[in-house]
Amino acid sequence: MWVGIQKFKQWVAMGVVIVAGSAWAGRPLAIDDADPVEPGRFEVEAGVAYKQYPGCKHWDYPVGLAAGLAPGVEGSVGFGGQFEERTETLEESGLTQCARTHGLGDLTLGAKWQAIKECPLGARHALALSLKLPTADNEQDLGSGEPDNDITWIVSRSIADQAGVHFNVGYSWIGGPDADILHYGVAVDYQLVAMVQWVGEVFSEKELVGGENAITQYKTGLRWTPADGVTLDVAAGSKISGEAPDFMGTVGLTWAFGFNSK
Repeated sequence: MWVGIQKFKQWVAMGVVIVAGSAWAGRPLAIDDADPVEPGRFEVEAGVAYKQYPGCKHWDYPVGLAAGLAPGVEGSVGFGGQFEERTETLEESGLTQCARTHGLGDLTLGAKWQAIKECPLGARHALALSLKLPTADNEQDLGSGEPDNDITWIVSRSIADQAGVHFNVGYSWIGGPDADILHYGVAVDYQLVAMVQWVGEVFSEKELVGGENAITQYKTGLRWTPADGVTLDVAAGSKISGEAPDFMGTVGLTWAFGFNSK
């Protein structure tokens, strides 16, 4: 048995919130927007994400598909692979070793419903639901081995024609012995030029049992749209407080297509 495995499993459980809460929208951010994919339209997302913890380097290769099912309603599915390199201490000898493992990630099913297109304050409101199915190998500590559920309230508001603000607050029911999680955050996007947009966010997670301190992180990056329906993105960030990754980065793309004229 290796020292530190239980702590790593807690990191895995906390990381689920980012995937579950985002419902595969808004790359490269964890914070989601309140605008579902339109009926007859599809969005394919793919990327590479890297996280560095003390004694652990983790790569994810997520792939997601979102589809507009009805006016104001979106369905999504997310999957992918992962690779990990850990420095582990053997209990028997106290010696350290470098362990590498890889495998599939968890399967995530999601839905988003825009309940209010515009409130009196000019904001759009949506609810996002997600279910994480434990397809990752928990024996290799690549997943928790338990299903998780999440519900997130999303508020988005446009500011003039160049900027937008997005607020999320959600609750995750974590399977197994791990504590449920409250998560929340805010993101901002700003159109720098016609094809380039700056994005930034701050988000937190708080275990509701055990008295653990909240984990707070930030991320900032760019979206570039070189062609109609194709968006490339890059972002990086780190922790502000709590036991979060020392560094995280991601690159990826979103391809939007469909059967309507838009």
